[in-house]
Amino acid sequence: MMSCSSSSSGSEDECMNSYRRGGYHAVRIGDKFSGGRYIAQRKLGWGQFSTVWLVYDSQTSNYVALKIQKSAREFAQSAIHEIEVVSALTKHDPENKKCVIRLVDHFKHRGPNGQHFCMVFEFLGNSILQLIKYNRYKGLPLNKVRDICRCILTALDYLHRQLGIIHTDLKPENILLVSTINPSNDPIRSKTIPILSKPEGGMYNGGGYVVNPIEKKLKQRARRAVARITARRASLGGVRPVTTRDRCLDGIDFRCKVVDFGNACWANRPLADEIQTRQYRAPEVILQSGYSHSADMWSFACTAFELATGEMMFAPKSGQSFSEDEAHLALMMEMLGKMPRKIAIGGLRSKDYFDRYGDLKRIRRLKHCPLTCLLTEKYKFCMNDARDFADFLIPILDFVPEKRPTAHQCLQHPWLNKSSEFSVQNLDSQMSKLQVK
Repeated sequence: MMSCSSSSSGSEDECMNSYRRGGYHAVRIGDKFSGGRYIAQRKLGWGQFSTVWLVYDSQTSNYVALKIQKSAREFAQSAIHEIEVVSALTKHDPENKKCVIRLVDHFKHRGPNGQHFCMVFEFLGNSILQLIKYNRYKGLPLNKVRDICRCILTALDYLHRQLGIIHTDLKPENILLVSTINPSNDPIRSKTIPILSKPEGGMYNGGGYVVNPIEKKLKQRARRAVARITARRASLGGVRPVTTRDRCLDGIDFRCKVVDFGNACWANRPLADEIQTRQYRAPEVILQSGYSHSADMWSFACTAFELATGEMMFAPKSGQSFSEDEAHLALMMEMLGKMPRKIAIGGLRSKDYFDRYGDLKRIRRLKHCPLTCLLTEKYKFCMNDARDFADFLIPILDFVPEKRPTAHQCLQHPWLNKSSEFSVQNLDSQMSKLQVK
């Protein structure tokens, strides 16, 4: 599902075939929603279930993000669930201190493709994934990693301890900066004049104004051709890739919020056996041995590693004789050591991967590389930084879910409380200053 980010998701446009009965609602710049209160400005992004638009709230004179769900019954049910969860998050955080996205409004909108549930959220900035990409996958300075981790853990502590909610899909895409990396993408900082009526002329589709389809295809082909030529020259040593230069991170606000609660559940009411995006999936989820709040903590550790290194902690690929799941378990054990036999054989799917001794059935030779060694040898951390960071992460990556520290305990860890631009003590005051734009 698409979050209320300031940029689109992976591919450039959603499938136009999905603009049909039960699918997306086609939006044009200047379209009005909820009795004319919200006016569409531009598309922010899209996902499997919805499109997200920057809209102007004519009632409050603020810019907000409008998430328009597909109209089919299964998507409507998903929207009802998400509204229930985010309403609780907003209700119990009146001072805006808990680092979770705020729900502004929700309503139904009827269009040619059916009735769509709509959610209005505060407008936030880029995702942490986009920040990683902006930094050219080089890994952020550890002080910045601490600042982001502190916000994520504040959100998880609120979800887990106060509300009893499991996010179930924590990952860089679902963590948004409170403001955009590029000020020109922020309608307030760029002093954008709101569009209050539909522009005259031009062609429109679900993504707003476009040129005619033939011209668009020609431009896409030209871009791909240029990219192929550049890649070929670079492979021959003729062109030095631009990505070798460092990005300037000055001026970026590293405060962030956890978003996208469409798959969240209450701990006593799990919704699905398989949760989490592959690379951030906990071992107990793979083995189907039950999960709780500690599954979110595993995903958090994977995210923290990715922030610090620019690369995913676990990116498994299937082979001729083994599945992606078994490869994933092997990668875990190469870094963290052998999984305790009781855990390895204790899940509904354990027999698919492990023998009765707790050894993998099809992957016998593991290349052990502890986290500290990986950080120093591959990512060139100094030994002290590697040891301190590993000391923070390794307990969270315990194969025994009950042994993992809680978000509240992690917030007290010495690594997280080293010198930084803002401390744990003043995080509350920093977040409470945020206002819905």
